Amino acid sequence: MKLALGLELYRGATLEVPVEQVRRAEELGYHSVWTAEAYGSDALSPLAYLAAVTSRIKLGTGVVQIAARTPAATAMHALTIDALAGGNRVIIGLGVSGPQIVEGWYGQPWGSPNQRLREYVAIMRKVFAREPLTNDGPEFPLPYTGPGAVGQGKPLRSILHPAGEVEIWLAAGGPKNTELCAEVCDGMLPMGWGMDGESIYGPPLEKGFAARGGRPDDFEIFGGLAVEFTDDVRATIDAKKPLTAMYVGGMGSATHNYHRAAMARRGFPEAAARIQELWLAGRKDEAVAAVPDEYIEEGALFGTEKRMRERWASGEVVPSGLTGLTVRTDSIEGLELVADLVGLRDTPAEAAS
Repeated sequence: MKLALGLELYRGATLEVPVEQVRRAEELGYHSVWTAEAYGSDALSPLAYLAAVTSRIKLGTGVVQIAARTPAATAMHALTIDALAGGNRVIIGLGVSGPQIVEGWYGQPWGSPNQRLREYVAIMRKVFAREPLTNDGPEFPLPYTGPGAVGQGKPLRSILHPAGEVEIWLAAGGPKNTELCAEVCDGMLPMGWGMDGESIYGPPLEKGFAARGGRPDDFEIFGGLAVEFTDDVRATIDAKKPLTAMYVGGMGSATHNYHRAAMARRGFPEAAARIQELWLAGRKDEAVAAVPDEYIEEGALFGTEKRMRERWASGEVVPSGLTGLTVRTDSIEGLELVADLVGLRDTPAEAAS
């Protein structure tokens, strides 16, 4: 089981990168550190900063929103950061976000996200391979010849040569994007991989693997693990419900809300529907109260070290089918505990990463 450190820098009104925590994760042999973006700080700039203060840990975006940049621009970011980091260290996790952000923040049409993702990955692969950049798809026609074009576009190659391999992962939840991920990507960041994740995601994954001739031996699927030391588990669970209710109930519209769908995939469809109904009706306190305790604790370790170890040993924390866990914790002690639980601290860091 590989371990990753998940940073939630994008949620803050100010930006502060926890360098010492990242360095400790690298010392422990963590596989990667991941950043994200919404409509504030971006996911790529912090990775360039971390490239300068680390030497081995992989640098991943979980995720960059494809509406924010053309595929060629994202590929340029990836090649640049990987060159600064020494090569073979960058993972670009892609995601579509939702219509509210895509159309409201980036001013892009929602359109056909699955087709856009397919073309996005294909174009990035061409940039990395330094092939002449052409694309016949409807989402990103290259060279561009549409309205406003002067007809002088040329199929260019990247001037910068790759310092190493850049992996492309995909945040996926629904069957179409899950299948696409298995077909064209190097790894998956699933939205809603619960204890039944293998049975829910399995069929579209297998369909995608079949289209590429089989599952690659190094294909990764990373789930999440929240870790928090506390003497009051009840208060910790309650403190996390407002944000959960906001995401499930209000981070999206009545017709497009991936967080509601993710909660349903994890085995809580009735609660997800009720939370959204209450939130959209303006009954936010009731929506918060409707978040099940079990949902908050699934994929989480809260409490004393003794309680955390007991829950880990119970087998009720980590779903089967995952190849890695993205640990989200404010403490270095949390990173060290999970490293102990998976046996990472008994493995030389160079071999683990």
